[in-house]
Amino acid sequence: MSSRPELKLDDEIGFIKTYHQLEANKNHETVRIFDRGDWLSAHGDDALLIARVQYKTTSVIKTLGRSPGLPSVTMTWTAYKSFLREAIFRLGKRVEVLQTSGGRNQWKVVKQASPGNLQDVEDELGGNIDSSPIILAVKVSAKATEARHVGVCFADASVRELGVSEFADNDIYSNFESLLIQLGVRECLLQIDGTKKDAELHKLRTIADNCGCAVSERPQSDFGNRDIEQDLERLLRDERAAGTLPQTDLKLAMSSAAALIKYLGVMTDPTNFGQYQLYQHDLSQYMKLDSSALKALNLMPGPKDGSKTMNLYGLLNHCKTPVGSRLLAQWLKQPLMSLEEIERRQQLVEAFVNDTELRQTLQEEHLRSIPDLYRLAKKFQRKKANLEDVVRAYQVAIRLPGFVGTFEGVMDEAYKDTLDTEYTNKLRSYCDSFAKLQEMVETTVDLDALENHEFVIKSEFDDGLRVIRKKLDKLRYDMDKEHNRVGDDLNQDTEKKLFLENQRVHGWCFRLTRNEASAIRNKKRYTELSTQKNGVFFTTQAMTEMRREFDQLSENYNRTQSGLVNEVVNVAASYCPVIEKLAGVLAHLDVIVSFAHVSVHAPTSYVRPKVHPRGTGNTVLTEARHPCMEMQDDVSFITNDVSLSRSDSEFLIITGPNMGGKSTYIRQIGVIALMAQIGCFVPCTEAELTIFDCILARVGASDSQLKGVSTFMAEMLETANILKTATRESLVIIDELGRGTSTYDGFGLAWAISEHIIQEIGAFTMFATHFHELTALKDTFPQVQNLHVVAHIGDSDGDTTMSGGTGNHRREVTLLYKVVPGISDQSFGIHVAELVRFPQKVVNMAKRKADELEDFSGKHDEGSQGVQASKEEVEEGSRLLKETLVEWKAQVEAEELSKEQQTTRMRELVMANEALLANPFFHSIKAL
Repeated sequence: MSSRPELKLDDEIGFIKTYHQLEANKNHETVRIFDRGDWLSAHGDDALLIARVQYKTTSVIKTLGRSPGLPSVTMTWTAYKSFLREAIFRLGKRVEVLQTSGGRNQWKVVKQASPGNLQDVEDELGGNIDSSPIILAVKVSAKATEARHVGVCFADASVRELGVSEFADNDIYSNFESLLIQLGVRECLLQIDGTKKDAELHKLRTIADNCGCAVSERPQSDFGNRDIEQDLERLLRDERAAGTLPQTDLKLAMSSAAALIKYLGVMTDPTNFGQYQLYQHDLSQYMKLDSSALKALNLMPGPKDGSKTMNLYGLLNHCKTPVGSRLLAQWLKQPLMSLEEIERRQQLVEAFVNDTELRQTLQEEHLRSIPDLYRLAKKFQRKKANLEDVVRAYQVAIRLPGFVGTFEGVMDEAYKDTLDTEYTNKLRSYCDSFAKLQEMVETTVDLDALENHEFVIKSEFDDGLRVIRKKLDKLRYDMDKEHNRVGDDLNQDTEKKLFLENQRVHGWCFRLTRNEASAIRNKKRYTELSTQKNGVFFTTQAMTEMRREFDQLSENYNRTQSGLVNEVVNVAASYCPVIEKLAGVLAHLDVIVSFAHVSVHAPTSYVRPKVHPRGTGNTVLTEARHPCMEMQDDVSFITNDVSLSRSDSEFLIITGPNMGGKSTYIRQIGVIALMAQIGCFVPCTEAELTIFDCILARVGASDSQLKGVSTFMAEMLETANILKTATRESLVIIDELGRGTSTYDGFGLAWAISEHIIQEIGAFTMFATHFHELTALKDTFPQVQNLHVVAHIGDSDGDTTMSGGTGNHRREVTLLYKVVPGISDQSFGIHVAELVRFPQKVVNMAKRKADELEDFSGKHDEGSQGVQASKEEVEEGSRLLKETLVEWKAQVEAEELSKEQQTTRMRELVMANEALLANPFFHSIKAL
């Protein structure tokens, strides 16, 4: 902790007074940090938060003033950057950095950052931001009992676009949840009303929390849309008046736009005027996903993922550019609903799957050298670019002919037109657009100086520059002479052991490798500067003087060239629209090539699925695999076939042993459906799929207790979402249901929910369950199919006599992970306990109690007179009773019998059936 700056203020009392005045209007979600030049400070609750999060101890807290005093903490810039990442990405906080303006205790906010708005702090975050931070404002109108209207406005703060959408929603806001997931929203602005707790806003906050969005509460006044048309007229690139745009009819969305524009401070930056575009987002153009499906399908990296292939994003992300990785994250949350779009992507993936040389050349030679073009364009737009950024844009421009040449070399006519339309023609036109930029940079920038990481204007452009350059060249020549002299004096090789470097902190100096560091020890003519991993930095008197002169001349050079640099940067800034369009094309190319790479390099190659038009066709997968599971070490994946077909196998009930693979089986179908609808190939040997409008899941509620929701309640909420959102074209995945309550209640709910989905909704459904009785649904509904996971049961000789056994042998259960038609009538839960080495006494007791419970239905104290039925007798009795009931129903309907006559007829039919009367199972249920 000794490296922490000391807390020293010239005017403590004055600062404390100013701090409390500032604090009066601060939002509780905001952390305020005071920039004091070489160090930073935070105070009050913010200081306590930083102490806990950054330093993991409150001992770093110092107190300003007297009782009670103001808790305070200091930070170096390194500690601040570390805290900034934690505060924004993990805690979802808003951060403000303040600097003094004018007087000693006059502070103003100079930087603002939040999970959805990182523009001011991108440099501090190091640019390692994995997805575009989308920020969204929402306003709802919920006057009627059922109909809710939702209006949103959203933006990626690094791109000058505003998206709006307005739609009807149900009482659990499932469309709003889908929208948050589709867009990958990081921060959600909600309106607050200080006078009352609004139940609807509480629902929106809960949904945002479930989707991993930070919530920022804004006053009602921010959502006023009185000035929105006027603001849009100034912001939009479109020459038409904002009032004539169709989007401005969306009143709720416009209120949200007003709040978002104010929150981002867009109107305070004149460079934004006339630069924005407004577009309308159509919720129905993409498959809808809920937060449960996101977790069930492992779409995005989770905190516990051991390897990157444990989630679909990590598995598919072989992108070489930052813009490609971000687009992949977006595509995963926006599976397509258009067959034409899906097939276009498939055709492109197929081209790169079949042309290995094309794929490898693009990945290894071209794409890996492309910087983050969206962020580069943003620097130009915000007037923060320098000559280095101009050179970056130039380096991209000179690489484009290489891309075009690679595509022109494609000989396969089957793909040439598709590739030309999507990539070659566009890249060729960008080459032409950049020609002038390329010419300007080659004429004005000293490209030879790039080797020394110097970004300067050519000296020929100005007489003053020419004079300074001559002196700098002379100095470099003298430095090289000094380098050789020191090498001779120390007897060190100047190419392998002793280096002349322009070090970031020390400027021009010498570096010796650590093994040779002893050569300068105890020699007064050499001054040691620092020791680092790569060696010891030192200097001489002559080098110090030359470095000082070099720095002075370099400063003069930069001052003299600054006017020219500004001109060059301004010209380069005019290429922003082309840079942004190029970024979009290269990101698309990067993701498609990544899909092809994964499809080819999987343990077994993926195949192109046949996709049927929406609302038609079946889903039939041959030898399907889970793409993430098959990549795990020591896993030999067992493939399974899948058939979901209308009126024949719409609703699959999967039973079988614990750990037998039921969950993997049903989830892999969801993953494959999603992969097909983003245009990727799929892990099967053959595949045909229908287009699903949404994937809904109910798969466990492990983290709900932390939010004060019981497992059962979370289960019911997820199921309610399925019942209200699913349509006939949806895919529903249910992995266990009803476990959080009594067996009878759980089974009753599972049966009722299943029957509702089958009869009322008709969605394709996979239901993995331990309620084996649920399999009886097949007797009533022909579209239900029963499947089970195979477990091989064998007897092996052993020394232990197990409880319930008949000799010195025990059952051995081998899980085969194969899914086959039919019913499994056992769960093998106790076998799992044996696998994890439960004490033998506990296992024996469990088996004894399980046997007692299984027999319980046949052991009623008085009514059954001790009658017990075997499994065969139960099956026979059930069959006879069903036949009798069918016959009774037919007679009742044909003769239109009264209630009393119906009862009499039933008694007559039963008494006439000798086989039924003799059946022990019938006697046991008759006694109930």
